Amino acid sequence: MKQRLVFPRLLVYVGVISRLQILLQGFLLFTFLLSPIAAGAVDITQQIHRPINSSVGGQSRDKADSLLRIGEKQYASGYADKTIASCLRALELYHAIGDLKAQGLTYNLLAKAYVQLGSLKEAEDALRRGLAIARDTKDFQSQIFVLNNIGTFFLQQGEFAAARNSVEDALAIAHGVKNIEGEGLSLSNLGLVTARLGDYNKAIKLYENALIFRRQTGDAVGEANTLNNLGDAYLASGNYQDTIGTYGAAMRIAKTNRDRTNELRAIDGLVTAHTAVGRYERAFDLLEQRLTLAKELQNLREELKSFESYAQLYKQKGNYLTARNFYERAIILARTLEDSKQEVQLLDQLTKMLQR
Repeated sequence: MKQRLVFPRLLVYVGVISRLQILLQGFLLFTFLLSPIAAGAVDITQQIHRPINSSVGGQSRDKADSLLRIGEKQYASGYADKTIASCLRALELYHAIGDLKAQGLTYNLLAKAYVQLGSLKEAEDALRRGLAIARDTKDFQSQIFVLNNIGTFFLQQGEFAAARNSVEDALAIAHGVKNIEGEGLSLSNLGLVTARLGDYNKAIKLYENALIFRRQTGDAVGEANTLNNLGDAYLASGNYQDTIGTYGAAMRIAKTNRDRTNELRAIDGLVTAHTAVGRYERAFDLLEQRLTLAKELQNLREELKSFESYAQLYKQKGNYLTARNFYERAIILARTLEDSKQEVQLLDQLTKMLQR
């Protein structure tokens, strides 16, 4: 799957060759969508214009900053609904004290959470509000990052021309103000657009150029993300040697920097690549690492994905009894997460396997 939305300072799958096209549809990290819930329907304007008791005084900023930090942790832990609640409360306070820059940062996190919940209209609204603030305050760095976020959002919607235009605007601003970090990010996202259009050779060149800028800034998270994108492109073009080497580099960098999102993504890419060339033992070793990491993070959704990957790999090897066991464990977690869509998909996979 997936390139995630990136923000200022914040910035599957076992398959065989016949399933690579499914993988290519999942370049975006943020496409693990849940069903929209009530929290996603809150009107942002109504929320931030609620009157605030003036007696809060100087405590407002501290409270808002605390809420934003809590929201970031909630999002990292997979609780997008709670993230939205924290962000809306923070926005209410930031609006009351007139802190536009903090509002912009909060809108960016809010957009990420809305995307994860599948509340795309609300996500776009939050992104555009963040861009308006960046333009009003002449904050070029924020403009670069928000334009990239909007481009990634359009890419996820399949609006390739709009995505390209937004990212190219970001790249032009970054180049104009000599923002190396922004150039690396924009080139990496332009590579994503190009890859989604099927031109993997051009995408590879864009990723390689992006890596030059990302290494100049010491952006380890950005470097790992671009390496994962590059690995996706190599995989799509059937270059398994470079695929494995690139994902391996991404995994090492991510592990060193405790960047769990990119570490998990790199492991998923390596599992797919090793499986495609018949290296099942290595694929199982990697899945064991993945499951251990998911448990350490206490992230049930990542545990679910690990169980599903185990099930698919055992199914491919013809061990249907063990595959069934892992499907059933994944289904239990889907129910625990109250993710009916994922539960139905898993039940469908299990049923089709048992009908063989």
